[in-house]
Amino acid sequence: MNNEQPGAAFAGAVASSDPELRPPFEIVETAAPACPIVLSSPHSGSIYPDRFLNSSRLDAVALRRSEDAFVDELFAGAAAIGAPLLRARFPRAYLDLNREPYELDPRMFDGRLPGFVNTRSMRVAGGLGTIAKVVGESQEIYAGRLSVAEGLERIEQLYKPYHTALRGLLDRAHRLFGVAVLIDCHSMPSLPAPGGGGERRLAADFVVGDRYGTSSHPAFVQVVEQAIAGAGYLVQRNRPYAGGFITEHYGAPDRGFHAIQIEINRSLYMDERLLRRLDGFDRLLRDLTAMLTILAEATLSPMQRKAAAE
Repeated sequence: MNNEQPGAAFAGAVASSDPELRPPFEIVETAAPACPIVLSSPHSGSIYPDRFLNSSRLDAVALRRSEDAFVDELFAGAAAIGAPLLRARFPRAYLDLNREPYELDPRMFDGRLPGFVNTRSMRVAGGLGTIAKVVGESQEIYAGRLSVAEGLERIEQLYKPYHTALRGLLDRAHRLFGVAVLIDCHSMPSLPAPGGGGERRLAADFVVGDRYGTSSHPAFVQVVEQAIAGAGYLVQRNRPYAGGFITEHYGAPDRGFHAIQIEINRSLYMDERLLRRLDGFDRLLRDLTAMLTILAEATLSPMQRKAAAE
């Protein structure tokens, strides 16, 4: 066992100017990590600051369409296996943590953005940069332009502290166990976006992404897939979701850092229109906890498993 303190990566976080977002994220874990798994839930935040709602042309229900609702709760079993779960409290419509820090659309801002900002990415072109322009079926979020200062403030006060915490948790896992395995937790709509195939529902229950074999050792990916498929779910790899910025940025298998994105079909556990849990929620939570337990065993050496049990 070890004496690492929980929440150590949270130290030094910048306080948000939005009183509702203090703190902007949470680290949920037991007294000490018992395995090298770290979970991140960057899109399940459901606290919408008043100043955001006041600046939006949409109501709260419309804004929630991009939210990975309840995903952090689905992975709540991580604490039982000694794996920390980092979860944002703010929504992706306010700030998207699964982007580069400065993917911004200059047309959204009143003033000139700094020269280092990436204004030409495909995600920015689609209205889905670090600060999104649209939500749901391409509905524009803001009634007017944002100040450059406000945009940069969100990045400094929310984005950077979250990623500092995530890096800290991964470095701690690597230091303790010689390896770190990041599970980036997401959900996907059961219906494709407009123009993406009509009303045909997504075939997969889960999509496991490893950036086409570059973000994780294949053995860990196979453990995840086999555990999910063994519970009776249909699993696909990398299509249509191979993993975003977090998976790509933190996955470095040659250095012992592995990153896997998991997308869960929302129809398995929630009413996508009313944003309510369905009866299948508890079963899915149990199955995901079982998957994490199997993965934890696979990531530990026999000596480490013995120490974790003591």
